[in-house]
Amino acid sequence: MPLTPEQKAQIEAQRAESSATRRPTVAALEEVLYQAQPVLDHGFVRVVDYMGDDAAIVAAARVSYGRGTRRVSEDAGLINYLMRHRHTTPFEMCEIKYHVKLPIFVARQWIRHRTANVNEYSARYSILDNEFYLPAPEHLGVQASANRQGRGDALTGDEAKRVMELLRGDAEQTYAHYQDMLNEDEDGKAPDPGRQGLARELARMNLTLNFYTQWYWKIDLYNLLHFLSLRADAHAQYEIRAYAEVMLETLKRWVPITYDAFCDYRLGGFNLSAKGLEAVKKMLAGVEVTQKDSGLSPREWREMMAALGRQG
Repeated sequence: MPLTPEQKAQIEAQRAESSATRRPTVAALEEVLYQAQPVLDHGFVRVVDYMGDDAAIVAAARVSYGRGTRRVSEDAGLINYLMRHRHTTPFEMCEIKYHVKLPIFVARQWIRHRTANVNEYSARYSILDNEFYLPAPEHLGVQASANRQGRGDALTGDEAKRVMELLRGDAEQTYAHYQDMLNEDEDGKAPDPGRQGLARELARMNLTLNFYTQWYWKIDLYNLLHFLSLRADAHAQYEIRAYAEVMLETLKRWVPITYDAFCDYRLGGFNLSAKGLEAVKKMLAGVEVTQKDSGLSPREWREMMAALGRQG
């Protein structure tokens, strides 16, 4: 995750500043504020701002005037209740803003979450860096046979080498063509003064999707939890999951009580349909239940039995 000297200087300057405030701050999150946490080969996630904490969620739920003399255990009990019963509004009172550097194909998947405020690096205005994502060998998987949107076992040997060479070669070639069409160096000068460069907004269009982009992404806590519940899941694509896992660590620093409730009721929990709940009740009563008896689809039955730790 190479940061430019300018980026490093900016981060150091931000971290050197300190402001007096009457607003609640979170010491654990302040420790990593502005720092770039590495993701993939050239990407990063960094928290650049936030508002609220666990107490803000409790205050919103109770519409109270402040922390008062409540105990942490009481706050945890209320937050657990809110999470368990899906009372979402109090979580919307907290917000966080990230600066993220990520491959374009991950950004296209990420942007499907339409509940955030986003400002992306403009390749119409600036020239993209020559940085592109190449999967580590263990993530260079074949198409999964049972899951059309997933990957299976990793390629090995000559085939893995061939695919990696194709990925690298295509990216290097398209960036060389991008530079050639721009006819513009880092200082804004034309390497070939005898011809005009193509507009940046057009020159970018042949770049491969593994090139990196950057954006500022601001979201409230409720919608962040929804994002993480999908993207930190084991079934999510590895590349976006890598970002979600780093963001989970920032969540833990920011709102630790909410993080524990989220892990308990969302990441570590399992939702039953009405038919699934009825099947479990029968099992507990000693009745033998099969997939056909349950009225569940084969896939839902398998998922339920796996969550229960039983053979389907």
